[in-house]
Amino acid sequence: MSAIPVYTWRLAPDGLATRRQLRALGLRPGGQPVVGQVERPRYRRPPLVAYLYRVDQALPVRPMTARKWGALALAMLARRTCPACRRDAGYVIPTSLGMCVTCAYPEGSPS
Repeated sequence: MSAIPVYTWRLAPDGLATRRQLRALGLRPGGQPVVGQVERPRYRRPPLVAYLYRVDQALPVRPMTARKWGALALAMLARRTCPACRRDAGYVIPTSLGMCVTCAYPEGSPS
């Protein structure tokens, strides 16, 4: 297996893009292999790494189906439902509390 080329931040050649850049263009890698990587240096920490894919071989993003939209809506409802009072809190329940703020602090503010 050959090593992939490593480019410094903002110096990757044209025609290559990261997953996020492909997504912004409405594309996905589509099973193609990684053709390079970009490294962003950081102070006193290892560099951030992003893999690069060819834009000309990228495929269009698959559209969301009605069933996928429904499953996503149910998953988000489950994240908003308090396990203690079983009501929709209107926001995602904090994992640090495990329940809505009203159930976690029934006497008032958490201060």
